[in-house]
Amino acid sequence: MKQKIVSLPTVRFSNDLPLAIIAGINVMEGRDLAFSVATALKETTSKLGMPFVFKASFDKANRSSFKSYRGIGIEETLEIFSEIKSQLGVPVITDIHDPSQATSLAEVVDIIQIPAFLCRQTDLILAAANTGKVINVKKMQMMAPWDVTNIFKKFEEAGNTNVLICERGTTFGYNNLVVDPLGFPHLKEYGYPVIFDVTHSLQQPGGLGEATAGRGRLAEGLGLAGVVQGIAGVFLETHPEPENARCDGPCATPLRDMEAMLSHLKEADQMVKGWKK
Repeated sequence: MKQKIVSLPTVRFSNDLPLAIIAGINVMEGRDLAFSVATALKETTSKLGMPFVFKASFDKANRSSFKSYRGIGIEETLEIFSEIKSQLGVPVITDIHDPSQATSLAEVVDIIQIPAFLCRQTDLILAAANTGKVINVKKMQMMAPWDVTNIFKKFEEAGNTNVLICERGTTFGYNNLVVDPLGFPHLKEYGYPVIFDVTHSLQQPGGLGEATAGRGRLAEGLGLAGVVQGIAGVFLETHPEPENARCDGPCATPLRDMEAMLSHLKEADQMVKGWKK
């Protein structure tokens, strides 16, 4: 299968092109944190020569507990995204949760993301597709790699093939996710760029009772296992102080460790794709 290229002005995604990085904070906690993380990541990815998209969620609508922090809302988040785009010159991505949000998001963000639990919601897919934006679809935790074919067909029927498919782990018993390396070749068979959400694959859903536990210290090893499959990009969440993050702190990579990890991922990507030339 010929591998498709999905393009933004400054980033191109393809399983045959250099590894792209989607990285940022889990949930928007405020302007200062967003700018400090986005600035640090831009400096690191520019130094390494890696394409970069900044990510943050305006609403964590699927938190474990009613008491959990959800974010600062769509309007304030979009204002911050607009500033980051204009001042730092980096594209941005955020989640959509309801079809009614599609138009507002499309005015600002470069990539609209379909959360894993919602990847079979036809109305949501159509609303996102009709914006004409690039769409990153998280593969549901209960879905086999070959079952994503129906997701692609929905986007194709809607006339939008600017689609990324994102692996984020598969449910394996209670409070556990695993990543099957054999799943990446299956996903690549469709030709669409494959993204590996390393951070959320490290989750232990519900592992803390009212919150999700995680294995953030294992991010680099897991990321390398995905990158050596020859994929388009990785999705990573970071925080200056993961222990104080408002959401998914146990899965996040400390910001101080990102340069070393991205450097190793780039080396692995170059090695694997060099073999294919």
